[in-house]
Amino acid sequence: MQVVVATVGKLKEKFWREAQAEYVKRLSAYMRLDIVEVDHAPLPAKPSDAEIEVAVQAEATRLAGVLRDRDGVIALDRTGRAYSSEAWAAEYERLMGEGFGRLVFFVGGSHGLAPELLQRSVSKWSFGPATFPHELARIMLLEQLYRGERILRGEPYHK
Repeated sequence: MQVVVATVGKLKEKFWREAQAEYVKRLSAYMRLDIVEVDHAPLPAKPSDAEIEVAVQAEATRLAGVLRDRDGVIALDRTGRAYSSEAWAAEYERLMGEGFGRLVFFVGGSHGLAPELLQRSVSKWSFGPATFPHELARIMLLEQLYRGERILRGEPYHK
């Protein structure tokens, strides 16, 4: 299965890049993984709601540019379903069996994903009620993809 992680923003700090590289390496044994980074839309220090909406729409346009017709989109969003690792593995297996050409995971910027991207998604996934920086959410996503692969194959994983 080809998996695409499409994110708003780049990993600037070395420790985030190293963590991502480690999971990309681990996941290479299980899938073809592409990570696509799109630029943040610039905002003033204290943006208005209208400015935020314009920025989120600009980011949505950039993210949507990676999509193909047969993609299955999974949106990371606070309104999504929170899964245990085992339940996520089952959902992941279900998604892989749906006949999508690729699974595309969207990680939004600090103001989330635009409504049309959430509507385009076949699944919405939340890492729970806490708020995480998008860099950490990206690493958590990669870790859960890796853990899901291990669970599905009956391979050992840390519980």
